[in-house]
Amino acid sequence: MSASELAEEEERQRKRAPWGVIALVLLTGLALIRNGSGEFDVGPPQPASAAAADSRTPGGTFAKSPDALPYSVVDRVRIPAIRVDAPVMPVGLDIDGWVDAPPPDDPNLAGWFTGAVSPGEKGTAVIVGHVDNTRGPAVFYGLGALKKGNKVEVLRKDGKTAVFEIYGIEVFAKSNFPGDRVYNSKGTPELRVITCGGGFSKQHGYDGNVVVFARLSEVR
Repeated sequence: MSASELAEEEERQRKRAPWGVIALVLLTGLALIRNGSGEFDVGPPQPASAAAADSRTPGGTFAKSPDALPYSVVDRVRIPAIRVDAPVMPVGLDIDGWVDAPPPDDPNLAGWFTGAVSPGEKGTAVIVGHVDNTRGPAVFYGLGALKKGNKVEVLRKDGKTAVFEIYGIEVFAKSNFPGDRVYNSKGTPELRVITCGGGFSKQHGYDGNVVVFARLSEVR
């Protein structure tokens, strides 16, 4: 990397929000009241205890990961196991300093947090989305049903698709969200996909966040 490229990368890193700032009530208030009838009364699926990421081997059991990709804007996210195929818009921090989210009126829209790396770069990228809105399930309604080994495909504007293999799915209370564990870089290209989950009340919404842990396994 040339001196000018190194300077540009350092400047981009400085502009990224420190993870301590967004170890947060991530997506608080984003999940609105569930559809009041039919199958949605039971709420979205929650992760099984067996799906938790193994803290002793934080990257899971993988062959050597592909080389990290350069920066690129994100185009779409696909999760075949739960039939997600959604456009992705950039999101930043809201006025309170928390990760923002896509407009809730579009149920099939995800957000890529631009304060972190882009998916495929070295570090931990973050994609967020709603679990539901007033009309019913939204883009990440089924996130808690995923299993280890399922894939998340992120289509980038540079024409490359970063494929991530899931090694953990967990739900964390918003009041005790483990920001360091979720967001810190593992030294390889990683991805977190996050939505609301846990218990639900009409007064407070969801009390937790479902977090998918994944590592880059393929580049197409």
